[in-house]
Amino acid sequence: MLLFVKDLTVIDFSYLCEKRGMVGESWIVDVVLEGGLDEQSMVLDFAKVKKAIKHTIDEIVDHRLLVPSLSAASRFEFTDEKTIVDFKSEVGSMHLICPKEAFTFIEATDIAFDNVIDFLKQKLSIVLPDNVNAIELTLRAEKLDTPFYHYSHGLKKHDGNCQRIAHGHRSPVTIYEDGEESLRWNQYWAERWQDIYLGSEEDRVDISGLDINVESVNDDSHYGFRYLAPQGEFQLAIPKTVTDMIPHDTTVELLADFMAETLHTMNPEKSYKVVAFEGVGKGAIAFRN
Repeated sequence: MLLFVKDLTVIDFSYLCEKRGMVGESWIVDVVLEGGLDEQSMVLDFAKVKKAIKHTIDEIVDHRLLVPSLSAASRFEFTDEKTIVDFKSEVGSMHLICPKEAFTFIEATDIAFDNVIDFLKQKLSIVLPDNVNAIELTLRAEKLDTPFYHYSHGLKKHDGNCQRIAHGHRSPVTIYEDGEESLRWNQYWAERWQDIYLGSEEDRVDISGLDINVESVNDDSHYGFRYLAPQGEFQLAIPKTVTDMIPHDTTVELLADFMAETLHTMNPEKSYKVVAFEGVGKGAIAFRN
């Protein structure tokens, strides 16, 4: 007997890529379970699916930075209090010192659907009841007809997992200029924030203010970010070429407002409506007249 659940959850996370650097992503999860019927004549009731499977997936990959541990670009070190990750990519090196909960290490040379599915299936096999013989997972990106971007960020004031300094989203955006959708501005933001790190000015520090000691990393090449949040202290050095500095926090509400203000400053005679998403099916709307 098979039991399926479409759109079980959405994983919002970032991952490290040798070619693209740090990539924000949002993947939709579909699940198919195979097994015998339990005492309720069910493979597994939907409440348990959502509670056990969704909780496990959210705990181990959502709002984390996924690191391909078998990549030659990856170097990492573990201590009782922190995890250190150094990664070399074509867009520059990236360096993080964070609590262990900020990362998930995938035993692969890159982060891809198949590798993450294998990792999740191994973890889920521990929490599923005995009458479930097999689980099939599908990870997929939302099909989008409008331009989108991949961004990573951290929200130190958030009391949940958004405080982690390197998690992200794959997000569409729709801009209206004087009441008409503007393909030009849609594409502008999709290109400006493609594989970008959105850094808050409030969290910025000199590279010398980080515990990172890499000869090739300096204030000319990298931005430094450091903050203390409820889950611990987070540090990041990331190339300036893949960072957009934002003068405030990077919540989706403020990002939508930032886009609207930026466009209105560029064209004060125009009015703007910005519909900015944060991953799949949620976001914020901002206006400038």
